[in-house]
Amino acid sequence: MRIKEIVRQLTKKYNTFCPYEIADSCNILIFKHDLHHDINGYYKYDRRNQYIVINQNLTDQQQKVVCAHELGHALMHKHVNTPFMRSNTFLSVSKVEREANRFAAELLIPDESFYQCESIYDIASLHNVPVEIVQLKRLCIE
Repeated sequence: MRIKEIVRQLTKKYNTFCPYEIADSCNILIFKHDLHHDINGYYKYDRRNQYIVINQNLTDQQQKVVCAHELGHALMHKHVNTPFMRSNTFLSVSKVEREANRFAAELLIPDESFYQCESIYDIASLHNVPVEIVQLKRLCIE
């Protein structure tokens, strides 16, 4: 199933675009910890339990993006533990990392933003996301 369709079904089912609310509805536990500055977060599957761990030292906006990324792992790569998300993963060559990035972009940025805003910087500002994730989303809709 395509990532856009997965996100569409989730947001319709749970009536939200908030990664925290979707994770909660899917019984995915979220923890915030003081992680090394190179580690933004990670996803872990252990004994039928799913966990997202987010670096508490990030801004609220950064934590939301990390949560969306790790939620992508939890929903699309359930049994694949992701050891960590470094700050440069938007440029990752790993298939599972690219898919998690696309999931975050689809969840956090509505397609309509590209018709309503003049630049990717406006879109990033409007949705409180990094410009890189807006660029990724733009590539997906072109």
